Amino acid sequence: MVGVRIPFTTLAVVLAQVFVALPFLVLAVEGTVRARGVDYEHTAATLGAGRWRTLTRVTLPLAAPGLVAGVVLCFARAVGEFGATALFAGNAPGVTQTMPLAIYAAFNGAGVSQGPAVALALLLLVTAVGVLLLVRGWRTDRVPTAEGRR
Repeated sequence: MVGVRIPFTTLAVVLAQVFVALPFLVLAVEGTVRARGVDYEHTAATLGAGRWRTLTRVTLPLAAPGLVAGVVLCFARAVGEFGATALFAGNAPGVTQTMPLAIYAAFNGAGVSQGPAVALALLLLVTAVGVLLLVRGWRTDRVPTAEGRR
């Protein structure tokens, strides 16, 4: 119609990943925001803070643990996504082929030995573990320790 072609393009890969992974982010952030209530926002409004200042100085910092958890869940879901990407974006090497699709193609003997498939699988695993270690290092315990209690 308009001349925009999305299927079987790199944009299709991004759209498929977002479509599949975004609910994980929404659920994590929604749970965090609902659990802490709106008292802090009301207090900020009472003290004269505008909507943007309240969002950037109160709401987002309080929702940061949920945001980080949601982003990690999205990343994990998107890294392993196979079906939506294969159906909507295809499996064109160098254009729309993601790591799970490359691993699948290599293990099924698409003219490639299984060595590259194992290497890609290990790279995917190392990347996932690296992201988890980064998030674990970023996270601070919000619960006081026994030494901190009085």
